[in-house]
Amino acid sequence: MRTTVTLDDDVKAAIERLRRQRSIGLSEAINELVRAGLAVRRRARRPFRQRARAIGLRVDVTNVAEALEVLEGPSNR
Repeated sequence: MRTTVTLDDDVKAAIERLRRQRSIGLSEAINELVRAGLAVRRRARRPFRQRARAIGLRVDVTNVAEALEVLEGPSNR
């Protein structure tokens, strides 16, 4: 399959470096680099966990504007 792609300069340099090191063709170098990238396992992330802390306030949040005024003060409008 023939496809035209635009490669960034750093990718071109990596391809050329691999071609020189292994004396291989362009397609083989590209395929090898793509396969190497696909094989890299991504670091598993820990699931997000919201941590709550008691701050000693009880705020009714049924009226958001009123709750913000209580928490931030009336001057923060």
